[in-house]
Amino acid sequence: MGDAETGIATPLRQLPADDRCWKAILELAGEYAAVGIVVGWPLNADGTEGAQGRLARRFAAELAGATGLDVRMWDERLSSFEADQRLKGTMTRKRKKRRHDAVAAAAFLEDFFRGQGAQLAPRPADARARAADEKAPAGDGEAGGEASEGRK
Repeated sequence: MGDAETGIATPLRQLPADDRCWKAILELAGEYAAVGIVVGWPLNADGTEGAQGRLARRFAAELAGATGLDVRMWDERLSSFEADQRLKGTMTRKRKKRRHDAVAAAAFLEDFFRGQGAQLAPRPADARARAADEKAPAGDGEAGGEASEGRK
């Protein structure tokens, strides 16, 4: 859960990775009067979308349909490293392991706030178009460069 005004995100709880997560997300969104949801987008190191990224994008699209909220995708590549740094020396290895995903989620949500995510992060359909663009062969000459500039 996060506050765009302060840029602070706080992990609430880990949700089950099954059909029960939908109910929990809907309950939390209602309880906290959420206006949007940010879904972590596990991109490859080179910024392209792999199998896990496609799964996350499909989940985000379903989430947008189920909640009616503004759902955005945000690059989560460095969130695990950030969580490791935040948890370093703070608790036992067993406790760190249990908290790691929640801290990583808070880290990428804070990154979303700092990086003007509300204006820049793609919605699931936009993310799909971006992924399709990456698979298309690059144009030659100036046209290819202009397309790359437009996605920054």
